[in-house]
Amino acid sequence: MEIQQLKHLVEQTIDKAAEDLNELSQQIWSHPETADKEVFAHETLTKFLEDHGFERVDKKYFLETAYRATYGDPCSEGAHVAFLCEYDALPGIGHACGHNLIAEVGIAAGLALKAAISQCPSLGKLTILGTPAEEENGGKVRLLKAGAFEGIDVAMMAHPSKYELLKPNYVARKEINFKYTGKESHAAEWPWEGINALDAAVLCYQSISCLRQQMVPGWMVHGVISNGGHRPNIIPGQSQVDYFIRCPTTSELRVFEEKVLKCAEGAASATGCKLEVVPGQEYMSLMTNETMVDLYEKNGSSLGIEFERREKITKKLGGSSDMSDVSHFIPAIHPEFRIGTDFNSHTQEFTPAAGSSEAQQNTLSVAKALAMTAIDIMADQRIMSKICEDFKAGQEREKNNIPM
Repeated sequence: MEIQQLKHLVEQTIDKAAEDLNELSQQIWSHPETADKEVFAHETLTKFLEDHGFERVDKKYFLETAYRATYGDPCSEGAHVAFLCEYDALPGIGHACGHNLIAEVGIAAGLALKAAISQCPSLGKLTILGTPAEEENGGKVRLLKAGAFEGIDVAMMAHPSKYELLKPNYVARKEINFKYTGKESHAAEWPWEGINALDAAVLCYQSISCLRQQMVPGWMVHGVISNGGHRPNIIPGQSQVDYFIRCPTTSELRVFEEKVLKCAEGAASATGCKLEVVPGQEYMSLMTNETMVDLYEKNGSSLGIEFERREKITKKLGGSSDMSDVSHFIPAIHPEFRIGTDFNSHTQEFTPAAGSSEAQQNTLSVAKALAMTAIDIMADQRIMSKICEDFKAGQEREKNNIPM
């Protein structure tokens, strides 16, 4: 079949499954589950894939709530494309990041590409990868370390938003927890016998805040004192300060991390407390593949998707994601798509928007655009070669500390 015929088949397949896909999204949205607890979502999504002709569905794939569905001849020399699904929710506010729609996009694109491969087996191979715990615990990072992305040539997913962004600027992020140990004492009778761990936490917080004047544009730091003692009449013997630090590139993050550590160490020295540094989850910066995103833009535009062009929006630095780590391992894209709300994600107001009927049309259009992009990649080896060139160029920019 010709490429345009295959792309027409993509549209037909997704349109035919639209009602089932909406129901799938609604089921996930109505049963919000937090990171690594997505038992209902795991079972619902894998059953859907089995019911729609995926004979190879690996449940509990390396992680308890991860899965992998594959299609195509394992010996095919064509490209191996993966669509990624997320489905964890936020504590208290449910699917305020719209991961039910991310799952729907990945499943829909996978159904469409499966239909194309069934008509043209030489295209290559397909994987739909269910990746839990994006909001916390870095599911994709753990899957990377386990080898789940070995053999995959390119990866794609899309995230709901208030904007239609081709290349969101997801920055590198690291979580660091500073634990101070002092000595408890009665605050009125024997204060001189105590070593105040809260003072260390406060000094740490203030010192890091003093860095802001000299911070490079794009560097960010957010912190809370998560443990400041128990009662006013007891000099705190334990305290803790938790931080997220973010930078446009991973190499910048290393420099910033060192500055933050010195602030924490200085607070310990000044108060006589012992310091324990507990590193948390770390994400790299998103490395959008230029060739892939250009193809996605062309396919999306052909479907009537209108992409954001305002520089103040397209250049704005965003949050962080474990998809960024994937993008440094294999070529990847992670566009954002509008779902008909003016509220930001991670807010209570975004939750109903993620479950609304208004979100459906563009969700399915994005899935079609991703599947069409996969067909372009699989149908022309020269495109895959150009993707690899762009990937190497992106790695070089990161190495030289140049934001994506």
